[in-house]
Amino acid sequence: MSVTTTAGARLRAAGGGANRWVVLVVLCVSLLFVALDATVLHVAVPAVTEDLRPSGVELLWIVDAYPLVCASLLIMFGTLGDRVGRRRLLLIGYALFALASAVAAFAPTPEVLVCARALLGVGGAMIMPATLSILRAVFPDRRERATAIGIWTAVAAVGAATGPVLGGFLVENFWWGSVFLINIPLMAFILPVGRWLLPESRGGHDGPWDVLGALMAAAGVLGVVLGVKRLGAGAALLDIRAVGPLLVGTALLVVFVRRQKRREHPLIDMRMFARAAFSTSVGCIVLAMLALVGLELIAVQYLQLVLGLSPLETGLRLLPLTFAAMAAGATGSYTLRRTGPRRMVGWGFVLTAAAVLLLVLMGQHDRPLLLTVGFVLLGFGLQTTLFAAYESMLSEAPPEQAGGAAAIGETSYQLGAGMGIALLGSVMNAAYGPAVAAVAGVPASASSAAAHSLGEAYQQADRLGGPVGDLLRTTARHSFVHGLHVALLVSAGLLLLGAVAALRLPRAMECAAVRPDTAARPDACPRPDAAIPPSREPSRAGRDEVRHESSGERLPAAVAVRAGTGELRSTAGIPGSRGPGGPLTTRSAPQDDVAGHL
Repeated sequence: MSVTTTAGARLRAAGGGANRWVVLVVLCVSLLFVALDATVLHVAVPAVTEDLRPSGVELLWIVDAYPLVCASLLIMFGTLGDRVGRRRLLLIGYALFALASAVAAFAPTPEVLVCARALLGVGGAMIMPATLSILRAVFPDRRERATAIGIWTAVAAVGAATGPVLGGFLVENFWWGSVFLINIPLMAFILPVGRWLLPESRGGHDGPWDVLGALMAAAGVLGVVLGVKRLGAGAALLDIRAVGPLLVGTALLVVFVRRQKRREHPLIDMRMFARAAFSTSVGCIVLAMLALVGLELIAVQYLQLVLGLSPLETGLRLLPLTFAAMAAGATGSYTLRRTGPRRMVGWGFVLTAAAVLLLVLMGQHDRPLLLTVGFVLLGFGLQTTLFAAYESMLSEAPPEQAGGAAAIGETSYQLGAGMGIALLGSVMNAAYGPAVAAVAGVPASASSAAAHSLGEAYQQADRLGGPVGDLLRTTARHSFVHGLHVALLVSAGLLLLGAVAALRLPRAMECAAVRPDTAARPDACPRPDAAIPPSREPSRAGRDEVRHESSGERLPAAVAVRAGTGELRSTAGIPGSRGPGGPLTTRSAPQDDVAGHL
């Protein structure tokens, strides 16, 4: 991988190594607003509906255009950044995000707002994988990178969780367009700052970029996510509007994978999935998001429709989850060094499952202490899992594939979110609907409408009035809480399945090759400037070599040291072997690498 820096960055780097933490701040601010924009519109939907009068389909696209477009383009822009430069793509994403925000804030029609939301998705797809892949380049030392990823994942959680709170405040005090307008001054500030501070980096790809493969991946992910979202919105299993995109998207992704395996210069090296740590990490991200997003959606409905809280009060009730996630991200690096990826991901899943089972005690009446404790455990457990899974996935991927690996992680994040809404929403509806549809004395049309959701049941109850309306309202509330309990139990089962899957992860956090005497503590990982003795036997073309990822120096491939244990491991004769920790690479011939350190 080659990394180049601007002249200004080189001058600042000369003053010390702290500049990479400034880069991390810039990347986190970028991610904060991308994550926030995914949820900030949710509480503004009633105001948008009243002002623009969109149809049901238009309203659905206003909400879904951003996540659909963003998810479908992650692989395309993640791999393109590896080719043309991640910083360049990130800055273009900033500009697009600001432009789309301005258009969305003053959109006069639903069609314009849908297009603006789609353009926001394009900008988000440029920004999200670029932040993670630049982070991978700026922090070559795994110990520091773990700390940086902990901060990165915590910021993502903060953005998603504070979106409803900020959106509720803005809508109550201004107008719905203000939820987009807040992006413009920030992007106007961060664009020149990012151009000045961020280093340029790209992977070592010499071959052409696979345009057809990129389009195939985008269309495939779009079809899968669209189909899953429609199933989650209540579409029947045999509904062609849901099954059609799902089948077409799956077929395109299968063809894409086969194409990548055949190409000399693939967009994504599919051999990464053969590594247990990488594939398991991706699967754990999907399972964690599957549980989190479905539970958040149901929790918001419970807080507003059962307990009668306002959107702002609902957002405030979810803040303990955010603070717990921040704490998990801040302590994640320390925990990972002490426990290793396997225990951290596994116990994170178990803690989250325990929190979900605790929330089964929720009923018809408000229990603030129970909700607060449950949300704290939920936020800490899930953020612990996501942190360790992201760190293991990114460390296992080759540096030159950082953009593609980041795109895979973000795509699995989005796919897990869509699947969570579809699966837990379907479970919820199956447990909620039958009792509501069978209320005595309610007309068939009203029963059918009430069985769709608790909100519609309340509308039908108000329309009917009298004892029948009261009976429908009471039955719907009880059925919703029953469905919530069933969904929580299913979610707990999925989380425990994730804990079992985590057993495939490595026990210890492994670092680059160092001498045994430089890793005196069990938690020690080498610093970027760690001294590495040169090989006694000179390198020559055709000899397998091991390159220290931080310093760029080479060692004979026969020797690799597991940090903290002094254990010698042989990697000779295993082309491309990286070991469980990922920082070691083998090569069959010398290759020049230029590393720019901040």
